[in-house]
Amino acid sequence: MTVDSDEIVIDVHLTTQDPAVVREEIRNGLLSSPRVLPTKYLYDDRGTELFEQICKLPEYYQTRTEFQILATYADRIVACSNANELVELGSGAATKTRVLLDAMDRADQLNYYVPFDVSEGIVRRVSQELSEEYTDLHIHGVVGDFLAHLEHIPDGGKRLVVFLGGTIGNLDDVVGPAFLSSVNEEMASGDYFLLSVQFVTEVNRLEAAYNDSKGVTAEFNKNMISVMQKLVRADFDPDAFDHVARYNHADSRIEIFLRSNKRQTVMFQDLDLKLALEEGEEIRTEISTKYDRKRVEHLLANAKFELVEWYADSEELLGLALAKKP
Repeated sequence: MTVDSDEIVIDVHLTTQDPAVVREEIRNGLLSSPRVLPTKYLYDDRGTELFEQICKLPEYYQTRTEFQILATYADRIVACSNANELVELGSGAATKTRVLLDAMDRADQLNYYVPFDVSEGIVRRVSQELSEEYTDLHIHGVVGDFLAHLEHIPDGGKRLVVFLGGTIGNLDDVVGPAFLSSVNEEMASGDYFLLSVQFVTEVNRLEAAYNDSKGVTAEFNKNMISVMQKLVRADFDPDAFDHVARYNHADSRIEIFLRSNKRQTVMFQDLDLKLALEEGEEIRTEISTKYDRKRVEHLLANAKFELVEWYADSEELLGLALAKKP
């Protein structure tokens, strides 16, 4: 635990990860079919900076659409939840979070904020920024993997837990439901949960959001190579891979890959692994599932949440589900 000031406390839990477990996770993914690398490794400090840039791109409609929905319904969400503490899973730069914090402030219900993110740099930056913007706000940041460290969320009062950005779509059909159940278990009865989901829409629009004209998403995807170089001493050559993002109709999701543009062998020194790749062979780095309302209601019900209200934009590109732990 680090006490940055009277208003800011930061807990760092990623350092408690067993390196052997990390190596095994990466090795198993690379040897699976299809080959995969855990998405969380895209979001080191550099990856988080690149994702902030992605959110501002004209093709990436998701962020501005979610912002508009929050701006429209924030006061209603705060009134319904009656929460005076906000816990954000995968907080990132907390750009949209300020809409909820402002609404809580207007309602005189703003006491406590818990940003939870895998990037220590972004948690510290956001904590400092928000401490300056909201002078009476107490902040307890948590640096961790929300799939492994939810139990480290500090105890508190009446809470609104938020999971924005459509991030639930990055989790597959096994991990996603298990994660939502874990969130429910860590919440107190009567607490509220706000879940953001991206809806199925035109394929051209979906694919354009992940293949931007400036190449920022490609750079973000290739940042995985840099992370693997540092984490397991991989001799990845960034120029030997292309960024690929396409829509999988069967599973209603965007899938993002690093595609080998030549026949090559990649050595992962810390894994004692030589990976032979053919030209055109792909390693999946991320998925982003798109939903309809019925599927989300099913997810929440199975995780023992009670759906309270739905909010969506006029084009139904994105939705927010406000749920409660009974």
